[in-house]
Amino acid sequence: MPEWHVYILRCADGTLYTGIATNVTARLATHNAGKGAKYTRGRLPVELAYQETTENHSAALKREHAIKRLPAVEKRRLLGEES
Repeated sequence: MPEWHVYILRCADGTLYTGIATNVTARLATHNAGKGAKYTRGRLPVELAYQETTENHSAALKREHAIKRLPAVEKRRLLGEES
């Protein structure tokens, strides 16, 4: 079974994007090629700011949802940034 990862990207405009993938390196390249999520296409380039491994696809989806619900200040804290 593939490992699933939750990742956070920092977009060129300073916003954050959260997603899941089995291969974060390949997914980052897809985003930066303008073929990733619609949200990131207009905010290129993006860089990987955070990544964590989950047990399976279901856990990755649940963690992604939980992170997306966090206020920006909490997301930045997760990244180790000062608020």
